Amino acid sequence: MNNSLPNKAYQVTGPLIRAAIVSSLGGLLFGFDTAVIAGTTSSVKTLFQLSEWAMGFVVSSALIGTIAGTLISSKPGDIWGRKNYLKVLAALFLISAIGCALSWDFWSLSIFRFIGGIAIGGSSVIIPMYLAEIAPAKLRGRLVILFQFNVCLGILVAYFSNAMIELMNTDVLTVQWRIMFATGGVPALLFFLMLFTIPDSPRWLMAIGKQEEAKQVFLKMGELQVNEAMIEIQNSLQTTSGHASETLFQRKYLYPIFLGVSVAAFNQLSFVNGFLYYLNDTLREIGASFGGKFQPILIGAANVIAVTVALLTIDKIGRKKLLLIGSWGSAIPLGLCAYIAWTRNMTELFPWGVALFILFFSFSQGAVIWVYISEVFPNKVRSKGQALGSFTHWGLCAIAAQVYPPIVASSSIGLAIPFLFGGIMMVLQFFVVWFFFVETKGVPLEQLEIQLGVKQKNVEELTAHK
Repeated sequence: MNNSLPNKAYQVTGPLIRAAIVSSLGGLLFGFDTAVIAGTTSSVKTLFQLSEWAMGFVVSSALIGTIAGTLISSKPGDIWGRKNYLKVLAALFLISAIGCALSWDFWSLSIFRFIGGIAIGGSSVIIPMYLAEIAPAKLRGRLVILFQFNVCLGILVAYFSNAMIELMNTDVLTVQWRIMFATGGVPALLFFLMLFTIPDSPRWLMAIGKQEEAKQVFLKMGELQVNEAMIEIQNSLQTTSGHASETLFQRKYLYPIFLGVSVAAFNQLSFVNGFLYYLNDTLREIGASFGGKFQPILIGAANVIAVTVALLTIDKIGRKKLLLIGSWGSAIPLGLCAYIAWTRNMTELFPWGVALFILFFSFSQGAVIWVYISEVFPNKVRSKGQALGSFTHWGLCAIAAQVYPPIVASSSIGLAIPFLFGGIMMVLQFFVVWFFFVETKGVPLEQLEIQLGVKQKNVEELTAHK
């Protein structure tokens, strides 16, 4: 069979495609909320008379909420199920969009952005986990990366809608930025309604003892060797009496923790989200004329193109190789942007440098992070490991968003500092990935426990049904 694994066969089904697309739509909201703030910072800062640090807090308040979302999402995701908890998160996205649009001062805007952040953090934990758990091993990378594709698409949609709203010539201080925030309510409502059309994760159903229901979901998802798949999952859950009671921080999980935390940390040490949150202000300060108001759209388009290529190649090239390519592919344009920001020479190349960085970043780090984190943690602690990786990612992201405005304003070369720092981190990432990361491409989740040294005993149980 051409599309079978050595130990697993599958077929692509309509329900599998629908479940992957619907659940990953949460990524579009994730991306939209990430980027929409870029078009509002100047107006909000002027209207509410905010300092650089206060403006940084408005941006980072969503990220503080995101950290909270990653910390609280593991348990409800295990108790209520992935699908039901996603409905809660969709409702929070909707509340945030409406609340931000109607906010009346610094604190109200920060609070509603905090609520949206909870939804982003929860989505970054639950959606990749859900996709990894419904996907056949050979398709897992491409299905989980649908989440990242929609994140990038959401960023592009936000930049595009911001540009279109600017062309409406509404009042900049009282109306324009409110419409930008309110636009996010449309995909939030659509996401909520479509979640009623997808099944629960079969691995979660097995964890709570619903074996027959899990079997039916596996069949719908295109798993052709259902009994073998269920035996593998059951074996991986039998180490403890209940998967929710397993502790993450113990010696046997140190290697998966290192991998999950490292890939999440380097993702944000590139300063990518700082650039995205303040993209309009950054481009305005450099003064490059090409593209005008549509410069962010060009960068957002590079983002989508790159993640589309990654979507088609991640299960062929592999996670580790993508990270290695992206390390130098990101470091070089970051160095170029740092030079331009420092010297103010060749300023017309600056938007292209940012676009090239975003292209390589999305092709590699941006595409791999959620796939890799969803893969390296065993079934018993996957939700907790996913939460740890997301917490690391968003914690560093919040720091970057908070310090970016004061760093840029600190001196005449302030804008060069984040780009220079990000470039150095990408070089460091190359060597960490080269020496310490493992390739997870095409390996069934249960067998990764052996490869990562998590399960040394009863190996025969996991391999007897190849």
